Amino acid sequence: MFNLLTETAASAGGLSLITMVIYIVFIGALMYFIAIRPQKKEQKRMAELIASVEIGDTVLTSSGFYGVIIDLTDEDCIVEFGNNKNCRIPMKKTAIAEVEKAE
Repeated sequence: MFNLLTETAASAGGLSLITMVIYIVFIGALMYFIAIRPQKKEQKRMAELIASVEIGDTVLTSSGFYGVIIDLTDEDCIVEFGNNKNCRIPMKKTAIAEVEKAE
């Protein structure tokens, strides 16, 4: 009788272990599709946006200013703000939030 109870308890413990592993894998996959995957897509979109920037494009900076790109380097750009042509500010390309292509 004692052997029968021990075998039943062992098989039930094995089943609960398998169930726990399945839950952990399910939660990990859910976290990937909810948090990690969209973040990677957004990073890829921003990298493509920054790579497509050209001189003459109108940009919106992450601080909310609109300007026109007048010079580009590998990591930086010079953006001209306003109508008076005297407000030229060097900034990182990563500070660009949106781009409107020049026609």
